[in-house]
Amino acid sequence: MQKINKIAGVDEVGRGCLAGPVFAAAVILNNGIDTKDIKDSKKISFNKRIELCEYIKQNSIYALGSATVEEIDKINILNASLLSMKRALSKLRLKPTIAYIDGPFAPSLNIKYKTFIKGDEKITCIAAASIIAKVSRDLFMIKLSNKFPKYSWHKNFGYGTKDHLYGLKKYGITKYHRKKFKPVHNILFRSTRETL
Repeated sequence: MQKINKIAGVDEVGRGCLAGPVFAAAVILNNGIDTKDIKDSKKISFNKRIELCEYIKQNSIYALGSATVEEIDKINILNASLLSMKRALSKLRLKPTIAYIDGPFAPSLNIKYKTFIKGDEKITCIAAASIIAKVSRDLFMIKLSNKFPKYSWHKNFGYGTKDHLYGLKKYGITKYHRKKFKPVHNILFRSTRETL
């Protein structure tokens, strides 16, 4: 069995979306894993991300965490993102000695941690976490798009693209939309005014 280091990379995805939960992954990479293709998930094509995600899963200890749309609306997106990270870390079957966290903020943890601005571009284990988190969330949104095809979530994954905004304006909001986010809030506000 390969030796495993105990540094957990942690990253979240979906902060800027108008719909869907925020996902996070925590990843402890096996020593000896081939890292040459592991980089910031935003710089990798969809199909390559899927391939890398499976490779990373087979060569690491990993866990996912998420925060719901209701939690995002209740505690705000930053706190919900931190909550998803904390949940991912808590699900790891091996407790890391330190967590490397993407961004300037960290959740409250009972282990040591370091934060890294643009960590997904600099630290391999954070990049690995970004890939697993993004693939997991994208597949979730594609599945959700089968139930709500009018918003093109299978292509935009909940981000505020032209197609998504068109669907919002024409068909209104779903229970998966973040009601505190401006484009969604504006539609809700307008609908409320029209019914007065």
